[in-house]
Amino acid sequence: MSERKSIVDRIRHAFAIEDAADFEPTPREAAAAEKVCREVVRRRMTVPAVMLLEMSRPLNYLGAQALHFFQPFGTVLIEPGGWETFANFLERRGSVEYLARLIEDAEAAEAATDEDGGADPSEAGESTGEEGSAASGPEADDSASPDASPDRD
Repeated sequence: MSERKSIVDRIRHAFAIEDAADFEPTPREAAAAEKVCREVVRRRMTVPAVMLLEMSRPLNYLGAQALHFFQPFGTVLIEPGGWETFANFLERRGSVEYLARLIEDAEAAEAATDEDGGADPSEAGESTGEEGSAASGPEADDSASPDASPDRD
């Protein structure tokens, strides 16, 4: 009986899944994740990135293994230490939720910065152009209409 229990315990341990709520990245992993999230927000890819993260949540470990596989090619563009740190970060359960939350927080911070920065110059030009054309439009129509001239009757 004790041997059976040890087998059950072994199987339970083999298929144990760490709790995503207990996820806490190292400072280096947090810096790498923050850098990636800022780039996603800067390129205005927040919605597709969050959708991809949510859809691939069960496959985050396989994605991390793919990053390890492509490391020789990826290190041409990114420093090798950062690539490996990010791949190790993705191997852990809870990393996907952490990334999605970071992306949403970065987007909210950028939106708050945009609101505090003032009006967009392109919006101000559009409103000025519309006001000018609206003011000149009705005046031109009244003077050019045949009913407005008193000499024709």
